[in-house]
Amino acid sequence: MNQINYPEFANDCLHDLIEKQDIFNAAYDINGYENWFYNQATGLLTFSTGDDELNFKYVEIGTFSKKSNTWKWSWDNEHTLPSVKDEAIQLKEFGAKYGYEKLTEGYFASSEEEAWEFTAIAAKLIKGIGAYRPTSEQLLIFMVLTEFVDTETAKNVKDLYVECGKHEYRRRAFVCSHLMARKKVGFEESFDTYENMELHDEDDYQAWCNECEVVRQQEDGWNEKSMEFADIRVVCEQCYFEMKEINLGYR
Repeated sequence: MNQINYPEFANDCLHDLIEKQDIFNAAYDINGYENWFYNQATGLLTFSTGDDELNFKYVEIGTFSKKSNTWKWSWDNEHTLPSVKDEAIQLKEFGAKYGYEKLTEGYFASSEEEAWEFTAIAAKLIKGIGAYRPTSEQLLIFMVLTEFVDTETAKNVKDLYVECGKHEYRRRAFVCSHLMARKKVGFEESFDTYENMELHDEDDYQAWCNECEVVRQQEDGWNEKSMEFADIRVVCEQCYFEMKEINLGYR
């Protein structure tokens, strides 16, 4: 196995990122937008001014705490969703291959300069088109942007998610009103599901209780009468699986 001089490699990655960032800023001018917003569930970073939006897919690389001067890799952060951290595991694998401890340890003392170094390495390994660090007073989040997402596609992605008072922003799901009582009433699904499964955009989690299933069968499927009885509600996927666990004890 050929060894790589880590300081030289990291420095080369930083120079590559600076060049890449110049090209990225010239193409998209993200600093010209008034607002920014990122969402782990959708995996989208959005810049906006009024109705004008610019969207990118992103990977969260890690966070740097200005309070404790520590770095934490996203793959070691249980609060970061798999949708935006799975690709970051490449850095851990790279570090293990070449014996670079700071790429394999989840949490350690560091500096903001080193955080940018890690981000530059990530941009190279996952072939990012640019990097971004949202403004924050204490916890700095470092991201690598992987692709531009056109407005229509971004809207379609965002429409698949709902804001939940308990679980924040999650994939939408549909349940009958009887399941909202959060007690055992039976649990019928349109297809077998499990937590964190990948769904096609045209698919949704859908469930209804035993009584709804009786009416549905009496009506030979879903029609105006069976839908009225079900009184379908929109919930987030986390609520959906909590209801499923109450009824089926699947865990």
